[in-house]
Amino acid sequence: MEPQLSHDVTDRVATVVIRHPAKRNAMTAAMWRALPPLLADLAADPGVCALVLTGEGGTFCAGADISTLLGAPAEAPGLAVAAEEALAAFPKPTLAAIKGHCVGGGAQLAAACDLRLAEEGALFGVTPARLGIVYPASSTRRLVSLVGPAAAKYLLFSAELIDTGRALRTGLVDEVLPVGELDKRVAALTATMATRSQLTQAAAKEYADGRTDRDAHWTAQARASTDTEEGVTAFLERREPRFTWSVPTTG
Repeated sequence: MEPQLSHDVTDRVATVVIRHPAKRNAMTAAMWRALPPLLADLAADPGVCALVLTGEGGTFCAGADISTLLGAPAEAPGLAVAAEEALAAFPKPTLAAIKGHCVGGGAQLAAACDLRLAEEGALFGVTPARLGIVYPASSTRRLVSLVGPAAAKYLLFSAELIDTGRALRTGLVDEVLPVGELDKRVAALTATMATRSQLTQAAAKEYADGRTDRDAHWTAQARASTDTEEGVTAFLERREPRFTWSVPTTG
């Protein structure tokens, strides 16, 4: 099978799958380049309410496929950062579903998601020190925001792999599931998120990511939408709400 990113949309949840099983789903240069436009298309799809990033088979992503970057090794960090930033900027909730290795560029992609759920036995590593690569400033800041300065330095200085227990304790992952339970939990959680208010989620995502200068924008969006009225009415009527606000496809 040729290395590729595949995707599908089911029940308002988009799933993007990293497929390169011959090299533990390592990302080729072409795959790094393909991710931002794919995400842009999914962000513009009003039928998508959440996105899952995962790897084919029993591993998430072992990083960059260095063999595809030998002609221009300096290009590798830029390609990875562009993909990472596109994932971080995705305007709807994102979740990394992690099995097996989540290393190097794989960890970079996982960190750019809003949530990370892992199967017991997964391994995590931030490994630029093994290759003499300067980890990008934006990626370092994102890692520090997840795990704190000390844990980020440990990962970057040592380039050692850590298990799910340590990843959970440091905040690198949000939940660890027994073997065989990850897919079911991811499906249940994203199904729940797809029923919630996109207005609430979009505003919360911006605020949580540090953009706090848009109070007026989100106040205006809330006033113009019917989500609050629908949420309160549904609560009083003891039914599930039917929210209608959706992330704008432009702007």
